[in-house]
Amino acid sequence: IGNTILHILVLQPNKTFACHMYSLILSYDRNKEGPGSLELIPNNEGLSPFKLAGVEGNTVMFQYLMQKRKQNLWSFGPLSTVLYDITEIDSWAEDQSFLELIVSTKKREARQILDLTPVKELVSLKWNMYGRPYFCFLALFYILYMVCFTMCCVYRPLKPRTSNRTSSRDNTIYVQKMLQESYVAYEDELRLVGELITVIGAVVILVLEIPDILRVGAAKYFGQTILGGPFHIIVITYACMILVTMVMRLTSTTGEVVPMSFALVLGWCNVMYFARGFQMLGPFTIMIQKMIFGDLMRFCWLMAVVILGFASAFYIIFQTENPENLGQFYNYPMSLFTTFELFLTIIDGPANYDVDLPFMYSVVYFAFAIIATLLMLNLLIAMMGDTHWRVAHEQDELWRAQVVATTVMLERKLPRCLWPRSGICGREFGLGDRWYLRIEDRVDPNKHKMMRYTEAFKAQDRDNYDKGSEKLETNGDTLCKKELSALSLSRNTSRASSHRGWEILRRNT
Repeated sequence: IGNTILHILVLQPNKTFACHMYSLILSYDRNKEGPGSLELIPNNEGLSPFKLAGVEGNTVMFQYLMQKRKQNLWSFGPLSTVLYDITEIDSWAEDQSFLELIVSTKKREARQILDLTPVKELVSLKWNMYGRPYFCFLALFYILYMVCFTMCCVYRPLKPRTSNRTSSRDNTIYVQKMLQESYVAYEDELRLVGELITVIGAVVILVLEIPDILRVGAAKYFGQTILGGPFHIIVITYACMILVTMVMRLTSTTGEVVPMSFALVLGWCNVMYFARGFQMLGPFTIMIQKMIFGDLMRFCWLMAVVILGFASAFYIIFQTENPENLGQFYNYPMSLFTTFELFLTIIDGPANYDVDLPFMYSVVYFAFAIIATLLMLNLLIAMMGDTHWRVAHEQDELWRAQVVATTVMLERKLPRCLWPRSGICGREFGLGDRWYLRIEDRVDPNKHKMMRYTEAFKAQDRDNYDKGSEKLETNGDTLCKKELSALSLSRNTSRASSHRGWEILRRNT
């Protein structure tokens, strides 16, 4: 019952009352230390009161709990050294990491905890010491891997075509080799080494991604932008395309260019995932994700309807015309593709001035240009501009959350010998087996003095304004002008006194 009450207090809107009641309940706890403590008992979701405060974004309760868990090591004048307990915060030995819970929640208030002590210092320590070097090495290794795969695709086994053409539009001159013909020369053996590296890399990607999907859940793993959800979909699809290409090569099945081309596009697009390691590029990847899976997905439904309708109309109009003179709509699939190019203004409207164009083509193309180019494209630009404005206001906050998610990901995937535990064991200071983070703090006395001056000036202005308001309310209508002038005089006097006070403050500083 006591543990349930603690979880309820974390969710209370009245933070001051919740903190006092929290302390009152813990004062009756018999097991203040150890696994039997009320603070360490999780709820049905596996969250202790401390983790629940972080997930809910309750910064007041989080700071209150951190103040209870800190140990003052020493202080000398304005300098002091504090040990913060990071047992539940550090993701090194936690199955359900506190940092991972914060970046995976949809509440923006929870991400503000990343700027609080000691979470900010812990993340900075992990990222600067191990996260950034490992992440840069991983990015370089992945780019070299993609270069190897690209070279294998460029020099894939092809041979000249021997069969006759069946259509005047058939332009194929090379065909795919069979498996027995693909690995004969020395160049083929070099390509085989690159292909083996590519396949092994695809298998490693699936082995590393599938356990995280089972642990976190597909909806949260692929749906969270900060966790890199879309990029996880891209890299898993890329690995599957590599395996499909391998099976088609081993069975000598024609058409391997389809999965191979998809793999090339997806593999190189996944390079954008590594932009999150740089503060200059990280926020832009979030903007791209939000635009693609927000604005662009909604816009594509409208675009598909417009293209389908106008492409059908263009195909019907040119169905009776000679395709040698106006071949952009010679069949229905080509009509769809040509209409898509017209929609994006990639090409101009097809025209041949040596022949007569159908009259209905001019009418339909006029309506298409108005709806597609002038209306819908400008609507898409306006939607993307609004998304850019919203993301720009929180881009630094989102980038820090990306860094935390990347740090936790690397910490889970790398061996323990490559990533030692951060902090200091409490046994060195007689504090048990808990782990602490040493943080040096400097208290600036001038800062507190400036705050007292500011509050005094605000209180003086507020008192002068209240006195003037009371005089205006008590006097009659005949004295309104006189009192207004007196009020303006008192305000000018208060401003002058405030100005003198700020001058004194500047000289003291």
